[in-house]
This record gives sequence, C-alpha cells and structure tokens, in this order.
Amino acid sequence: MRNPKPKEWRSKDLSQNYYADYKPFNFVDGEGVRNSLYVSGCLFACKGCYNTISHSFSYGKLYTKELENQIIEDTRLSYVQGLSLLGGEPFLNTGITIPLVKRMRKEFGRSKDIWCWTGYAWEELQVEMEDKLELLRSIDILVDGRFELAKKNLNLQFRGSSNQRIIDVQKSFHQGEIVIWDNIKGKLINKTSNFVD
Repeated sequence: MRNPKPKEWRSKDLSQNYYADYKPFNFVDGEGVRNSLYVSGCLFACKGCYNTISHSFSYGKLYTKELENQIIEDTRLSYVQGLSLLGGEPFLNTGITIPLVKRMRKEFGRSKDIWCWTGYAWEELQVEMEDKLELLRSIDILVDGRFELAKKNLNLQFRGSSNQRIIDVQKSFHQGEIVIWDNIKGKLINKTSNFVD
C-alpha cells in the first residue's frame, strides 16, 4: 500500500481518461438502483484489492462524450437513485469525474445522489489539490480510506474493510466535522476507528 504526500499525485499528470467499466442499473454500489462508472488508474496498490486490473491508467476504453450521454440518459430513469464513481481512483481522474458530476447537477440538481469511493481518507483530501476538493464538494456520499486486508469484513455495508467510512459529505462540510451517513448499519465506535457490525 502506498501513502502519498499531500498534492503528490496529480490527476492531470496521471490520468489518461480511460474507464475500466460502466455498469448501469446495479444494486451493489451504494443505496438504491445505481449507474456505476469505474475509472482506470490507481496508485494506492492496496494489498487484496478486488479490482487490481483497474490500477493501470491505460486499462479499458477511452472515456467519451457518447458514454457520458448514455450515463445521463440511464440516470434519467425514475427508478435510478443516482451515480456511483469507483475505480481505479476517481480523485486521480478528475478530468472525467468533475465534468460528469457537473453535468449530473445541471441535469438533475440534487434529485439524484452521487456516491464516490476513494483510497484517500477524508482528512487527506482536505489538504489536496483544488480539483480533488472540487470533486469532493460536489458529491453526496464518500466511502473513504485504503482497503486494509487485515481489517477485511465481508459483512460490512458498501465497503471492504472496517477502517473505511461512509461519509455524508454535505453534512460534514456544513457541520465542520465528519458526519457518518444516516443509513449505516452497525454501531459507530468513533469517527476514526469506525464501525462494528
């Protein structure tokens, strides 16, 4: 597992605008029916990562406006709750993720929610590049932190290891502290060591 210094990894230097997969109408990447975009490229290299094939920034296909249009049209359906951004690492692909999120907000306002998974911890993102902060400020739910094999738990909701948190981003910014998502299952121990299920 790699631990970057603040502002060490820059999307503009790393991303090649590739995506690993697009999965519409799924039930596993967050609450409700969701459309999930898996971007390509991750430097965290967490031991035991379930999606190592997406670590390469050149894996998969080039992201296109046509795909973006398809994501928007799929999300327009009334039973779709929102968009999920996974990877790879969405915060190292802000050339894809920020325009997509902006378009989501233009098309749907806050009627559709946006979830995002990242290897960065919330605290790390607070001292990161402006593009990462722009993406963070624009989403609703953040599942944060590196996957830790020693803390792997298959019973956890929407995350792989117990150090990871499901954070309500907008409430957290509003209150000036981490606010855990209301619908979390399990008992909160504290804001840094997380949950038991």
